[in-house]
Amino acid sequence: MPFGRRRNRIDRSLRERGVPPEPQVREREETATDGPWDVADVPDDGVPRVDLGALRLPAIGGMELRVDVNAQQQVVGASLRQGDSMLQLSVFAAPRAGGLWDEVRAELARSASGQGASLQEVEGPFGTELAGTVLMPVVAQPGQTGAPQVVRRAARFLGVDGPRWFLRGTLTGPAAEDPEQATALEEAFGAVVVVRGSQPMPVRDQLPLTLPPQAAEQMARQQAAGRPGGSLPGPSGAAG
Repeated sequence: MPFGRRRNRIDRSLRERGVPPEPQVREREETATDGPWDVADVPDDGVPRVDLGALRLPAIGGMELRVDVNAQQQVVGASLRQGDSMLQLSVFAAPRAGGLWDEVRAELARSASGQGASLQEVEGPFGTELAGTVLMPVVAQPGQTGAPQVVRRAARFLGVDGPRWFLRGTLTGPAAEDPEQATALEEAFGAVVVVRGSQPMPVRDQLPLTLPPQAAEQMARQQAAGRPGGSLPGPSGAAG
């Protein structure tokens, strides 16, 4: 393009005469956020958090933090419970360009539709989310036989694309339908900190979660008693 070539000649001439060219200002679109946070951007908000490796979850009074562990004492899931409402959390490796939540959101909606449930896109406090119903299995009672029953439950799926990570939250219980009851768990979701780490990982692989040493000992005792998962106790009933 003639204009581009002519400008290059002008810039070169100015440099030869010792005159610096005008700085090239490149605007960058930035999105303000109130969380969830990358570990490099976490504010000094005074919120105590439980270190689970890739996730640091807020310790909030009246809210129970539960972790699920397998037979090898590996953490495979984490959730925050308040009353009858629960926020389940999962974190995954994601591409640098982001956009994984767009793909996952479409897959979740198709899956729910194929099972006879329904999820619709709505705008929430963390951007576009899914809200509607899903089919969930009923926990079998001791001695119960036959095929597991399923029930239709209200649910909300929250998603946030971060720098090389993707965080998903699933709200169930009254908080999935009542905005007032959802407030505390939404604030907890916004206080989550993600620690991606520098290790290369395939996109969509779950980031590794770990237990603090004291909690690991507690989980070991619970497993020995035949309980595969449990809560992390803290002051005033909070996780800690």
